[in-house]
Amino acid sequence: MISLGKKALAAKDFLSTVTEEQKNKALLAIAAALRENSKTIVNENAKDLQNGREAGLNEGLLDRLMLDEGRINAIADGVESVAALPDPCGLTLDEVTRPNGLLIKKVSVPLGVIGIIYEARPNVTADAAVLCLKSGNAVILRGGKEAINSNIAIASVMRAAISECGFDENCIQLVTDTSRNSANEMMHLNGYLDCLIPRGGKGLIKAVVENSTVPVIETGSGNCHIYVDESADVDMAANIIFNAKTQRIGVCNACESLVIHSGIINEALPKIKAQLDTKNVEMRGDERAMLAADGVLPASEEDFETEYLDYKISVKTVDDLDEAIKHINRCSTKHSEAIITNNYKNAAEFLARIDSSSVYVNASTRFTDGGEFGLGAEIGISTQKLHARGPMGLRELTTTKYLIFGNGQIR
Repeated sequence: MISLGKKALAAKDFLSTVTEEQKNKALLAIAAALRENSKTIVNENAKDLQNGREAGLNEGLLDRLMLDEGRINAIADGVESVAALPDPCGLTLDEVTRPNGLLIKKVSVPLGVIGIIYEARPNVTADAAVLCLKSGNAVILRGGKEAINSNIAIASVMRAAISECGFDENCIQLVTDTSRNSANEMMHLNGYLDCLIPRGGKGLIKAVVENSTVPVIETGSGNCHIYVDESADVDMAANIIFNAKTQRIGVCNACESLVIHSGIINEALPKIKAQLDTKNVEMRGDERAMLAADGVLPASEEDFETEYLDYKISVKTVDDLDEAIKHINRCSTKHSEAIITNNYKNAAEFLARIDSSSVYVNASTRFTDGGEFGLGAEIGISTQKLHARGPMGLRELTTTKYLIFGNGQIR
């Protein structure tokens, strides 16, 4: 791991010398290479899928793991969209001339060397690498064993592509040891890593946050809530919830928890359940939810705090907006929450009081995504409050530096 760290430091120094035009050329080369090698990547991914099925991975995790030519093309499209974005480095964020004549500029600069520990998401290998490259950061990627064949294939393609453009291939490095030891070593790679970003389930994120001596940017699991207010358009609510729950079940911005006002539950819940039934979604609710719609199973307190990543959803009945907000803030992972309402005052209060990175009015939580927010790809959804919060795009992978220009001043 120290060898990877030393190579990353050298690559970081190399990246400080390249232009925006050179970075964009390398990114476009990556996009082309991913498309050209899509069959090889799909074949390697098939090995991971087979291993995953044999290991008993659920449908949501297998969906996260799966790559086909369409998804690889989408990844390549994302790389091209990052190339088209403005360079986040070298921006003058503030400038002042002091009374003594010193000119002080505050500018954006790369974080340096970024480590990423993630699970069964091979698209992260490409997304993270290209975002780091565009923002001038060297990256060390450490994926999970579930996607190791896919990750090796993708990383090899990217390293070859940038090498052909004259880049140090160690701008992108992959840890091929998927044991816990390699993760622990990364968590203690002080002096080489400037920050560590975990992407994955609650257990992984908790382990990295609690054990790392390297600074961590915490990306959160997603127990995302949708609150159906008493004034909600029921058809709109049913459509939004159906999309948020079932469009992709294995992603962190999928709706896992439904909260419904008692004044509308008898009208709304049967319609919502009827749509979810078309995808065989299991609904687990409190006593009033069970009375409002046939087939609702009893929920435990644990259900209200669970990120299922499966065709399951919890249902909590509340008597007013205040109770809804308190329940969501207590059970949420601070990722994404939504209110369905026609009451402007309630929408404004929900936006103000919900303590999550992304808060919606009358829209699906599935939009919490770097691409959907116009950031290009994303490196994760930060649920912490220091440095970055929400989808982390290029700007969030930079820090600041002060540049001071004088003509002989002394203090």
